[in-house]
Amino acid sequence: MVHIPPRIGGEWQISLMTILNAQLANMTDSVPCDAVGRRIICDGEKGTVLFVGNVPPTAGLWLGVEWDNPERGKHDGSNEGVRYFKSRHPTSASFIRPKKVHFGVDLLTALKKRYDLEDNQGYTEKMTVGKTEVQMVGFQSVSEKQSQLHKLEVVSVKGSDVSSAGQDNEIQQTTPNIVLLNLSENLLSSWDRVADITRQLTKLKALELRGNRLSIPANPSSLTHAFANLKELALNKTGVNWSEVLECAPMWPALEELYLSDNSITDLQKPVHVLQSLTLLDLSNNPLSGGEQLKNIGYLPRLNKLLLTNTGLSSIHFDDVGPGCKTAMFPSLEFLAVDNNNISQWSFVNELEKLQSLQKLSCLNNPLMSAERNAETAQQLIIAKIGKLQVLNKSEILPDERRGAELDYRKIFGREWLEAGGNQDPEKNRPSEAFTAQHPRYQILIEKYGAPEDGELKEQQPFALKNQLLTITFKCPDRDEKKPIEKKLPDSMTIQKVKGLLYRLLKVPGSELKLTYTSSKMEGKEIEIDNDLKPLQFYSIEDGDSVLVRWS
Repeated sequence: MVHIPPRIGGEWQISLMTILNAQLANMTDSVPCDAVGRRIICDGEKGTVLFVGNVPPTAGLWLGVEWDNPERGKHDGSNEGVRYFKSRHPTSASFIRPKKVHFGVDLLTALKKRYDLEDNQGYTEKMTVGKTEVQMVGFQSVSEKQSQLHKLEVVSVKGSDVSSAGQDNEIQQTTPNIVLLNLSENLLSSWDRVADITRQLTKLKALELRGNRLSIPANPSSLTHAFANLKELALNKTGVNWSEVLECAPMWPALEELYLSDNSITDLQKPVHVLQSLTLLDLSNNPLSGGEQLKNIGYLPRLNKLLLTNTGLSSIHFDDVGPGCKTAMFPSLEFLAVDNNNISQWSFVNELEKLQSLQKLSCLNNPLMSAERNAETAQQLIIAKIGKLQVLNKSEILPDERRGAELDYRKIFGREWLEAGGNQDPEKNRPSEAFTAQHPRYQILIEKYGAPEDGELKEQQPFALKNQLLTITFKCPDRDEKKPIEKKLPDSMTIQKVKGLLYRLLKVPGSELKLTYTSSKMEGKEIEIDNDLKPLQFYSIEDGDSVLVRWS
């Protein structure tokens, strides 16, 4: 009880010490009893409370805060030689008065504010009648607002300073039908607080927690019931590492999709009896220490989609099998994204051919793609090297494109195959181990299309100005009424443009044209021109050769 001295001169006289004590009591009351470890926000900056108490010689209560932004603070948790707490960065900590911080609100308070469903007399809704905007006051009753909350299935309270569940069972009674909940960029400080919310949402399937900093529960398995039906979980930018993920994983028995981008994850340990139902894993924007780390997640039985964009990846090796064989790792993996990495060697692509289920690959912005003369050439080589690939860099691989890529590959490396011990006679065909390691599908392509013949192995002439123009005679052997047409064309002209020229000359759509060519150096032999994207020089067409044009 505050002592009040007698009134003197019509005024109440209260001692200075009494006033200070009263202020200190009020400040203490404003700080939660579990403040240490709680998340706060101050002037738009978020942090974690690591200390509550006095910091002499200054009077009054202080909060010791470690800020998410390391440049927001002034020190590492010490003051005038006294250590009060320890921050991770030398300038990420500071002391601040409790009245300056906000400890957040409960979920329903944030939800009502976000969806403008607060119960108040001043509720208005704007409507447009014709061209006139009018305000409908009291447009909805309290019961109608509550009914709206009850029906919500997809809810986002992103950046709403949510820190707790609120009153017991209030969420379950008010919003029982939530299926997808976005709690990103809030003030949740622990998995226990998240579980206080989710245990009341029995229909919850997807949960977004991006940007929250969550402490690990003492016994994760005890919270399993709170996430029993959860299928999708996003923990991007939460500061979590892989070992902490595995520690928490028993909480998520039915999890299928896990998003962990932007978390500074470097090492991956093998999941044991956890994450076995996972079908999608996103590790993008994490500085993985090397491709060897991937072996530790290679036996997740249902993993179908793996995102490794911008992880510093440069190599990978499945050492359980040799070239041309299928690895036991990643048995269900159909989609792999390795964009924006340091992949520069074709051995990386050769290893991907070992994946037994890979159908879709995205590998944009890697040195490998720019090492070739153009990105299209690199894409053709990838298609030829990975036999089951159906989609590359978001583009579907059509049957004709695959056939053209594989035939080109067979030609390009045919001479190297011969020099390595390959032979058109199957009984003498014994390419070296080194060649097989570099071209593990080459033997399959020979079995599919036959060994390349001598006429297909002509080396391309080096580029020179005098070779730019070719005199080519176009003949229509099945159309006697069509006379031969002679044209001078640059050897860099693509077959697609050649067909465009023939369309103008013959009035036949390019899609219906089938081209072959003959050369005086290979009399009696026609060589198929089967890839519209290749230039004339690719097929070693020389000055004076004839292109035969057919259509149905």
